[in-house]
Amino acid sequence: MTSHHAPESGPRRFKPYPVYKDSGVEWLGEIPAHWDPLKLKRVCTFAYGDSLASEARVDGDVEVYGSNGLVGSHERANTLAPCLVIGRKGSFGKVNFSPRPVFAIDTTFFVDRRFTRADIRWFYYVLTNARLDSATKDSAIPGLDREDAYVRDVCLCSPDEQRAIAAFLDRETARLDALVAKKERLIELLQEKRTALITRAVTKGLDPTVPMKDSGVEWLGEIPAAWGLKRLKRIVQFRGGGTPTKDNLEYWCGEIPWVSPKDMKVSVVLDTEDKITAQAVHDSATKPVPAGVVLLVVRSGILARSIPVALTGREVTLNQDLKALVPSHELVPEYLMYLISGMQRELLVEWKKEGATVESLELELVANTPTPLPATAEQRAIAAFLDRETARIDALVAKVRDAIDRLRELRTALISAAVTGKIDVRE
Repeated sequence: MTSHHAPESGPRRFKPYPVYKDSGVEWLGEIPAHWDPLKLKRVCTFAYGDSLASEARVDGDVEVYGSNGLVGSHERANTLAPCLVIGRKGSFGKVNFSPRPVFAIDTTFFVDRRFTRADIRWFYYVLTNARLDSATKDSAIPGLDREDAYVRDVCLCSPDEQRAIAAFLDRETARLDALVAKKERLIELLQEKRTALITRAVTKGLDPTVPMKDSGVEWLGEIPAAWGLKRLKRIVQFRGGGTPTKDNLEYWCGEIPWVSPKDMKVSVVLDTEDKITAQAVHDSATKPVPAGVVLLVVRSGILARSIPVALTGREVTLNQDLKALVPSHELVPEYLMYLISGMQRELLVEWKKEGATVESLELELVANTPTPLPATAEQRAIAAFLDRETARIDALVAKVRDAIDRLRELRTALISAAVTGKIDVRE
């Protein structure tokens, strides 16, 4: 049955097609009257990629594609150009487009003009919208099953219309991608500003007019003349943690927070993914540390890029990859947290364990770190200033992230609307 009204969905500034019909497919709804709903297998064949071990690759200018995208280069291609490479194992359902011939390896499917009569660029957008990442057989290694993919519903339009839709989406998605890139750059600049603000406050104080002195420490430079300088081990007590055996289920699913590196994405730890029982604390190496203590990740892959540091907002226990730094009366914990946070780049160099197979910090180097020490009242003032200013920057970053999410949603909606005929982009 043919209807003249437009379907509900589709970005508002684009006009609908003049006439629609029911596609007979629930999620597709109505489609333009001159389009055909088809199963994917009527539009293309997914060809299997070929085996090519990394040691068998010969340096050349042909790009090699795996499920996740580009993985290297080789001297010869196994596709024509242009082509699509679809993840089959691992990142299954991910679709990559290449304007050049490539070598698609055996964790992928590929499509070129031998395997479809459709416009390849248009078909890229169709497959992007086809939810292939949900077409999987339940197995130990999730993957895209070809027969499952073939029964997906798509809409077929004329070759001229395919080219018009592809050109429209190329232009509109490029515009949205450029906006996203600008906003991601803005986040980088805000985070750089945040780090510079912290670094300046914890090493120079809040009053730019005070006299300065050379700290004698290369990475610290000058500090206010009134500040002291003490090795960290003189002003904090180090406490370690441990992991109760996983074999005893009575140790787990308790009420006591047990902090591991994955919980260190916040500045104040109040909750943890894993919790242990009082019996686990009694029987293992992990012991409670109080609220108001600085936690430091000393062993983790993340140490290649940053040093996760946080405050305890309540009593917690730790695993062996963290250290608790319990401050003496001379040290305000919030100030110490900001000091480590602001000087990460320098401290990573100072604290790294040379030649360790696991990314880790050398505890002796941490303990011997010269630490700038203002009076406690000034430490509190610095921490309060940084709480206020970093919260302002963090709120801005959150706003920009929201805007990026909305742009990405718009991009997805635009592709879907164009390839399912909810908007007419022929002009």
